[in-house]
Amino acid sequence: MAVYPLKETKKAPQSQTKAIQWLKENLLSSTSNVLLTLVALYLIYLILPPILNWTIFDANFDLTADNDSCGREGACWAFIYDNFKMFIYGFYPEEELWRIDAMFGLIVVMIMFGSWIKKSQYRMHYIIGAFLVYPVAAFFLLHGGLGLEVVGTDKWGGLTLTIVVAAVGIVASFPLGILFALGRQSKMRIVRFISIVFIEFVRGVPLITILFMASVILPLFFSVGMDFDKLLRALIGITLFQTAYIAEVIRGGLQAIPKGQYEAADASGLNFVQKTTLIILPQALKISIPNIVGSFIALFKDTTLILIIGLYDMLAIVGAATSNSSWLGRNSEGYVFVAFVMWVILYSMSRYSKKLEVRFSTEHKN
Repeated sequence: MAVYPLKETKKAPQSQTKAIQWLKENLLSSTSNVLLTLVALYLIYLILPPILNWTIFDANFDLTADNDSCGREGACWAFIYDNFKMFIYGFYPEEELWRIDAMFGLIVVMIMFGSWIKKSQYRMHYIIGAFLVYPVAAFFLLHGGLGLEVVGTDKWGGLTLTIVVAAVGIVASFPLGILFALGRQSKMRIVRFISIVFIEFVRGVPLITILFMASVILPLFFSVGMDFDKLLRALIGITLFQTAYIAEVIRGGLQAIPKGQYEAADASGLNFVQKTTLIILPQALKISIPNIVGSFIALFKDTTLILIIGLYDMLAIVGAATSNSSWLGRNSEGYVFVAFVMWVILYSMSRYSKKLEVRFSTEHKN
């Protein structure tokens, strides 16, 4: 009896196997999931074609077109091109725009240089120096002084103002949030009481209320005739608001640290400052990275509320641009452009947080 060798079966491509497995596990794992998938596909079928038609297929991409020649069937992207500087720089004097470009360019140079000396022993000194020097340099570039023409904050606007408000709120609230989180965990009653009252009060009111208080009530505490900048009031209000949320996020990280870590630090003879800065706080911050970045993303979106106190961020510029008689009725193009820019920035922040989680992960993986 002849014996024929069995033919070796070929395995399916790994990418195809993973794709089919993902579909089965996430979209077709049960009857309810199948129904939800079909409903989602139907909604996409209803929503996506009109959006694509308006933004791409029926849109006018002629950058020299005017409002009348564009028509109303699709988007008129000449509106974005014509008002692009206003979206980015606000009402900043055109002859001084190089200062904003220099401010952003300096950030790029600093990041590139920081990546170049990534493994240098002086990297931490560089980071600390950059955090101390750059805000001062950025202030003089934006505001003026030291030979530069002074540009009032009422001229700041657009994406520049959005980034400035968000960056100041993030950088200032982070160390303050750490202090209040530690204060809420403190055994000193007065420190714990002050921290709890501040955190619960600020978290109990919406940001719009904080901004109104910073804009209207805060100047009452200063002497008559003292000019308190409107933008500075908004920055104080946003920083205090974000501090309360960061404090609660970090407190959650502190409570997640096993008790054995505290006992091991005490057994090593470390004092409170050494135990907190070297053992406890680094672990708490690592655990809290997703929630911290989530709070920062929420803050970036909440910067649009500064319009209520007369500051024109990128979203508010849409209304200012469409108030021009040459571009009446083009709000949709402006909102789509702003949404796209905001999505790019916030998605980049989210992806970077994922990299930080992987970088600082100490879990053992098989």
